Amino acid sequence: MIPRYLTDTDLSAIPHYHTDVIVIGAGIAGLYTALQASETKRVLLITKKSLLDSNTRYAQGGIAAVISDDDSPEYHSQDTLVAGAGLCSREAVDILVHEGPAGVQDLIRMGTKFDFENGEIALTKEGAHSQRRILHANGDATGAEIVRALSEETKRSENIELWDDHIVIDLITVNGECIGALVQKPDGQRIYVQGSATVLCTGGTGQLFRYTTNPDVATGDGVAIAYRAGADIQDMEFIQFHPTVLFYPGAPRFLISEAVRGEGAYLRNIKGERFMEKYHPQLELAPRDVVARAIVSEIEETGSSFIYLDITHESEEMIKHRFPTIYETCLSIGLDLTADWIPVAPAAHYMMGGVKTDLHGETNIKRLFACGEVSSTGVHGANRLASNSLSEAIVFGKRIIRRIQSLPSLGPVILDYIPSPNLRLEPPKQAMVEKRLKLQKVMVRYAGVRRDERGLKRGLEELQRHLPMFDSCLSRREDYEFANLLTCALLTTEAALRREESRGGHYREDYPLRSDEQWLKHTVFNRECGLTEEWILNDGIKL
Repeated sequence: MIPRYLTDTDLSAIPHYHTDVIVIGAGIAGLYTALQASETKRVLLITKKSLLDSNTRYAQGGIAAVISDDDSPEYHSQDTLVAGAGLCSREAVDILVHEGPAGVQDLIRMGTKFDFENGEIALTKEGAHSQRRILHANGDATGAEIVRALSEETKRSENIELWDDHIVIDLITVNGECIGALVQKPDGQRIYVQGSATVLCTGGTGQLFRYTTNPDVATGDGVAIAYRAGADIQDMEFIQFHPTVLFYPGAPRFLISEAVRGEGAYLRNIKGERFMEKYHPQLELAPRDVVARAIVSEIEETGSSFIYLDITHESEEMIKHRFPTIYETCLSIGLDLTADWIPVAPAAHYMMGGVKTDLHGETNIKRLFACGEVSSTGVHGANRLASNSLSEAIVFGKRIIRRIQSLPSLGPVILDYIPSPNLRLEPPKQAMVEKRLKLQKVMVRYAGVRRDERGLKRGLEELQRHLPMFDSCLSRREDYEFANLLTCALLTTEAALRREESRGGHYREDYPLRSDEQWLKHTVFNRECGLTEEWILNDGIKL
C-alpha cells in the first residue's frame, strides 16, 4: 500500500512560508505559468535543480501552431485527433489549436527568437502533420531558446521567488483542498510552504526506463505526489517511445529530432534497406508509435541492436543550417550527419497520461492544478502529435492563471502533524541507484514498446517487491525520487495490464488490434477508489 505521506513531519516544528501561487517545476509549463501568475500574484517557483534543467531545454523539433495561410485550426485538429487514436478530448484539442497561435505570440513578446526564412517565420513538418506548422529556433534547439527567453524574464520579475535545488516531498491537503506543500531544502531542512494555489509542472516519467531522452530529473514526481494526495491519474499506460535516438558505443542517448525525417531523412535497416513501406503509407512520417514498433521489428529480424537514419542525400548546407546541434553532437563522436548513416534505436520520450485535469488545468482536488507533461488534459489521447506538447503548456498555463484569478485567497492554515499509517523503519541497505536501475530494467523488459499479459504480470510482481521501502525513514532526494518512480511504474504497469487492446503508445502483442467497442475509454487511478474506467462521451453519448 502506498502511504498518503512519505514522511512523518511535525509541521508546527518547522519553518513556514506563505505565498499566493506555488509553481513546482521550471520547464516551459512552469516558467510560462509563473510569469503569467506574477502579473498579479506573488509566486514561488520551486525547481529540483535549476531553471535550465528540464525536458523543455532538450526539445529540438519545435512548437506546433497554425500561423500559415495554407494551414487551418481544422487541419491541426484533425491531425491531432488521428494521432490520438480516439482518446483525445475534442474540446481540449479545439482549445489547443485555436489558442495556440496567441501563445506563440506571447513567447515572441517574452523574447523567444524563432527562425525566419525570407522575412517570415520558418515552418517545418513532422510525423503525422499534414501541413508545415512547426516553429523552430536555432535550427534544432527550440526548447533551449524558449527556456533562455523565459528564464531571463523570470529573473527580472520582482514577483517571482526562485528556490533552486529544492524537492517537494508531498502536497498538504485539508478537506479536499490543496493548501501547500512540504519542501526539503538542499541542506535537508524541511519547510511548510502554503499557497492559495499550487501548480504541478514537474514533467514526465522518462526515468522509468533505462533508455530515455529525458534528463535525470524526470522521475514522475508530480504524478506520484498528486496520486498520494488523492488526485485522479489518467491513462498511464500510454508512453511514447521516440523512434530515433542515437545508439552509439560510449555516447549518451541523444535524441535525433523527428524534424530530420520531416526534412526528408530515410530509415534503413542494418542491410541498408528502406523498410517503412512495409508498415505505413506515410513511410518515415508515420505516427511515432508505428515507427518505433517498425524499428523494433527490423532490429529483431536482422539481429541488430539499431537501424540507420540517413539524410546524406540532402545538401550539406541545409543539414548544417537546419540541424546544427545534432550535427555538432554527432561530429563530436566521429559521425558526420552529412556523410554518414546515423545508428539509432527507440527510447522512452513522452508520457501521454498524467494528472487528470479539466479544461482549465484544475484537478479533482481544489486549488491544485497541473500543466505540461505531468497533466492529462485530453489533448494527446493515446499518442501525442509531434510538437503539440510545448503548445499545450502555454495554452493551458494561461487558462490555469485565469482560473486562479477567481479563487478566494487562502488565509494561514496551521497544521500540527502529517500522520502516517506506517511505522517507519531504517531505510534499506541497498543503494537507491541500484534499485533504480533494476526498476528501469523491469520496465524496459515488460512495459516497453511491446507488451503482453505474461510479461506485465511478471513486471508487476517484481515491482511490488519494492513496496516495503514505503515503510522506511526516507530523507534524501534519491529516496523520494525512487518512491515516486516506483509509484509511477506500478500505475503504468497496472494500466497496461488492464487495457486489453493496442492503441497509440500502448501495444499488446496478445491483443494487437484496437477495440473501440470495448476500450474507447480512459483508465483512471485514484488512491482511495482504485482503478476505474471512463468512456469517451460525445454530447453525453458513448461513442
